[in-house]
Amino acid sequence: MANIAELPWIEKYRPDKLKDIVGQKEITRRLENYVKNNTMSNLLFTGQAGIGKTSCSVALAKEFFKDSFSQNFLELNASDERGIDVVRDTIKNFARTLAFDFGFKIIFLDESDALTTDAQQALRRTMEKYARTCRFILSCNYSSKIIEPIQSRCVVFRFSQLSAKDINGKIKEIAKAEKVEIDDKAIEAIVYVCEGDLRKAINILQASAVTGEKITDKVIYEVSSKARPDEIKQMIKQALSGDFMEARASLDKLIYEYGMSGEDVILQLHRELIAMDESEVPSNTKIELIDTIGEYNFRMVEGANERIQLEALLAQFLKYKK
Repeated sequence: MANIAELPWIEKYRPDKLKDIVGQKEITRRLENYVKNNTMSNLLFTGQAGIGKTSCSVALAKEFFKDSFSQNFLELNASDERGIDVVRDTIKNFARTLAFDFGFKIIFLDESDALTTDAQQALRRTMEKYARTCRFILSCNYSSKIIEPIQSRCVVFRFSQLSAKDINGKIKEIAKAEKVEIDDKAIEAIVYVCEGDLRKAINILQASAVTGEKITDKVIYEVSSKARPDEIKQMIKQALSGDFMEARASLDKLIYEYGMSGEDVILQLHRELIAMDESEVPSNTKIELIDTIGEYNFRMVEGANERIQLEALLAQFLKYKK
């Protein structure tokens, strides 16, 4: 049986050293230079979820502070505490005191794009006032949501999406360490489902390993509530061939058997349509269908009934019957 640790695997296997970060080699090289020179600027880490922003922040602080890490490093999540009070109280109180056995402290503010504009303005003033005693690392998915005065006070690091090779290697490493038996197709399924998000990949692996049995691709798709790519393509082909009832039956399977939400279905539909080649869906048709998918996605985001909108979307596909 797999050795399922009490600690979540995303924390158990979070790297303590910058050199152990998966992917992001150029970024970690530049961060290692900060440690080597014993100094750093305020930093802004931007990029999609699960690609190493938090891991880099924690590893950087551990390399700077070593045994005094807990005294000199403060981690906050701005999506939990997004108002001006957290800047005026928690952040300011931590920043104003001298570092323990080091030249400065580090405040890591995760999901900082969730901060209100007033909170960001207050943060800007705090960054200026306590520049001698504190450095800031701001992490966000969308740097455009960070006000310009803060961006100009930070060195910006743009994290790239992790490659399939990076995720494949890490999954194999963890599976071996946890004595989890997993086949190659299952690893391919994890890479497909996680879409470059290593944190999501590790969570799926741990959830799949609970039974202690060999992990197959079937288990991965069940755990992640995703359809196989070929099932989505089959539904697209059914609709394009004019067989609405068959396409509707395939939709039923995705929703009722796999438990997929309307958003899950439409995102995977978009992804597989893009991947289909010219012989399956001509480019002109693909462009029009993507435009249609965008319209129905907007309707669902605005609160329209998911099931009705998905069936209406399939009906639109029939207009392009081969």
